[in-house]
Amino acid sequence: MFPEVTLTGTTREDVGRLAEWLNDAEVNAMWYGLGDDGKPLHTGYSPHELFHASDEELGAVVENEDRKIYSIYSQEGDHIGEGQLVVEWPLQEAQLFLLIGRKELWHHHYGTVAMIRLLDQAFETLGLHRVWVDVPEYNEPALQICRHLGFVLEGHLRKTHRKDGEWYDSSSMGLLADEYARRRDRLMGSPAP
Repeated sequence: MFPEVTLTGTTREDVGRLAEWLNDAEVNAMWYGLGDDGKPLHTGYSPHELFHASDEELGAVVENEDRKIYSIYSQEGDHIGEGQLVVEWPLQEAQLFLLIGRKELWHHHYGTVAMIRLLDQAFETLGLHRVWVDVPEYNEPALQICRHLGFVLEGHLRKTHRKDGEWYDSSSMGLLADEYARRRDRLMGSPAP
């Protein structure tokens, strides 16, 4: 049985929790690691800086129509992660990012369900044609989730992800709206491998 998760708007408190999660070496090791300045890296914005930003600066980031940022909450009402859809409206596609920051929930299908909720947003709510991911080779759990959900390998990218001073290859994988529509009900009926 899958756990339930919901996507919500992102609050300052959510950004603060994300900054705390990224301070954990195990969490940021599965994400983007540390920058040259020793601070945890994140995509789209710096949680450490945004937490202390003005309300206007926070709003400009979390209400951006081209970068949809969602906080992920468990059925119990706990904030457990963040998802992003970086939308290219003329192409009707988005790049998807997902981080489950509560590492005690890793390997319990929260990432799978959160990914399905993000895909629902992309295809059903936003009406996009294609979603793609760029998954670094060191994140095997994310690669497994993407394969399970039906993402197709579209390319092997060389040395695209810099983490802790090293460069890593990644897999570019895509999923089309009609492919997802055919798989969606079946996906929710069985747990990920």
